[in-house]
Formats: sequence, C-alpha cells, structure tokens
Amino acid sequence: MFSLRQKDNSDLVPETISLEHKKYLKSVQRQKLLVRFTQIMILVLAFGLWELLASLKIVDPFITSQPSRIIKTINTLYQEGALLHHIYITCLETIIGFVLGTVLGTVIAIILWWSDFISKVAEPYLVILNSLPKIALGPIFIVWIGAGPAAIIAMTLAISLIVTILEVLNGFLVIDKEKIKLVQTFGGTKLQVMTKVILPASLPTIINALKINVGLSWVGVIVGEFLVSKAGLGYLIVYGGQVFKLDLVMTSVLILCIAAALMYQGVVYLEKLLITRHRE
Repeated sequence: MFSLRQKDNSDLVPETISLEHKKYLKSVQRQKLLVRFTQIMILVLAFGLWELLASLKIVDPFITSQPSRIIKTINTLYQEGALLHHIYITCLETIIGFVLGTVLGTVIAIILWWSDFISKVAEPYLVILNSLPKIALGPIFIVWIGAGPAAIIAMTLAISLIVTILEVLNGFLVIDKEKIKLVQTFGGTKLQVMTKVILPASLPTIINALKINVGLSWVGVIVGEFLVSKAGLGYLIVYGGQVFKLDLVMTSVLILCIAAALMYQGVVYLEKLLITRHRE
C-alpha cells in the first residue's frame, strides 16, 4: 500500500549534486576567472606599454605623462594633504547628486504614470529639456544659486534628472497590461497596482537607471567643478591645464576612473542584493 503520510521537505532535496552539474559549475567559474584575468592583463599591458613608450620618448611624457610620474604626483598630493581632500569633495558632491537624481527622477516618473493628464502636458517639456545642452545652464545656476557646491549639485541634477525620469517612466509603461488588469479585477486600487505590480516589475529598469546615473553624476560634478569649484578633482584638472602640469591632469583623470568604477561596482552589488531578496 502507498502511505498517505506527507514526507519532510528535506526528502525532496537531493543530497548530492550530479556530476554534470558539478562540471557546469566548474566551467562557469573558470569562465569568470578567465574574464577577470583577461581584464587585468589588458590593464597591465596598457600601463606597461604607456610607460615604455614614454620612457623611450616615442610619445612625449610632458603631454601624455606616464604611470611612474602619476605615482609620484599622487605621492606628492598625499604628502601635502590635498589628495584625500579633493577626492572627498568630488565624491561627496557626486553621491549627493546621484541619490537626488535617482530619487527625484523616480518620484516624478511615478507622478507622470499616475496622472495621464500631467504626463501629456509634461511630455514636450521633457523632450526639450533632454535635448538641451546642460552645460549652457551652468552660468545661470551660478547667478541663481551662487558659486559653490549647491551649483555643482544643481548641474548634476540637470544632467541626470531628465534621463532618469524618461528611463523609469518608459519602464513603467511597458509593464504587462494583463497583470495590471488582473489586480484591478480583484478590486486593487491604483496604489496597490503601483506597489504590487509596477514597482516590483520595474526593478531592472530602476537598476539600469542607477547604472546610467553613475556616469551622468560624475559628468555633472566635473562640469560643475570646471565652472565654479575651488576644490575637487575637476578643479585639479582645470588648474593643471592652466599651469601646464599635465601630470596633475592625468592623475586626476585616473583617480576619476577608479572612483567611477568603484561606484558602478557598488550599484552592481546593490542589484544582486535586491534581486536576491526579490526572489526570496
């Protein structure tokens, strides 16, 4: 006779992983290691070639600088106590602009999704503002807000906000209509549709907007620092160009690349964390 007694759920979980599954996991791990190794080797070879060409005077180290001179510049800035200060100023402005741009952009996108009337009214203005060269607004921000961090953050918002609104709103609009109708059929309110259907389904879109905002935030901050800043990596780039200290310019650019890469990896980690929780 067959027993009708329910078995423990642990009986349904295989105790061992199949040989084919192990081989697949090993191949995936090897692929990841190979990709990472190749990325590192490309970086090492690029810097090695750069150093070699500059040392042999094939390229002018005064114009292009070279890794050894950049290391000396970093050491000099650190000993003077200026390195961490300038990095801190730029990173703080970027993070503030990044967070404000993402939060405000998402909130405005929700408002536009919520009200079809407001969305239709705002559509041409969003298109015009998105196509407007944002750097043209720099002098206006300086006059309105003043020459300081607030003007730099405003420039960052001008560059990233409209893109965030359009990206997130487009994600809202492409959600499967059948899912929305299903919730509405069971008496769901518009707020429940937003919280139970739209926002969870738009998680990949919001994460993608975050990734885009990483680059846009750095662009906005550096452009702002070019115009008004008295500190920060953008200020060092402008100052180095004015006094022909191109080692300082290349050093600042390299630090910017590292900081932007770390910030992007932070967003990637957040994406993995949110997706894992969403699946649970």
